[in-house]
Amino acid sequence: MKIEGFKKNKSHGDGNFDLKSFRKIGEGVIFEKGVLVFHPENIEIGNNVYVGHYTILKGYYKNLMIIDDHTWIGPQCFIHSAGGLKIGKAVGIGPRVIILTSQHEALDIELPVYFTPLKFAEVIIEDGADIGAGAIILPGVRIGKGAIIGAGAVVNCDIPSYEVWAGVPVRKIKNR
Repeated sequence: MKIEGFKKNKSHGDGNFDLKSFRKIGEGVIFEKGVLVFHPENIEIGNNVYVGHYTILKGYYKNLMIIDDHTWIGPQCFIHSAGGLKIGKAVGIGPRVIILTSQHEALDIELPVYFTPLKFAEVIIEDGADIGAGAIILPGVRIGKGAIIGAGAVVNCDIPSYEVWAGVPVRKIKNR
């Protein structure tokens, strides 16, 4: 297996940001200490959104991250939008939640996974949903209106509205 050296490229930035650099930013948005934001020019944030300590909003050079009004994002979350991300109104996202919108295809066994092409897939979290602490949302998932995801769940499929799902992998627990 031959792996060529890395090309010299510039950094994506240090995560520091200016509110003027966002594509859109509403009133009453709170960023706690240590929040890092990358590609804010592709991030839209509504009114009265809270972003907890040491969260990373990992925008991407293409596709949008949209976070609607009255959403609460706990500390130490990693939110990625390479494939596109829409978070609805009044969504609760617990501490240490990870939301991914891309993954390596890993089709060529002769290459390390890291060198295989990325596949992008949008994540949508509808209004009023709640994501428990430490949950992982995988690319291409839609979480329905008012759905609840249990702490530590790995969400690898669409979740219907007003249902409670938990586990690894996620499975239906009950209706709300």
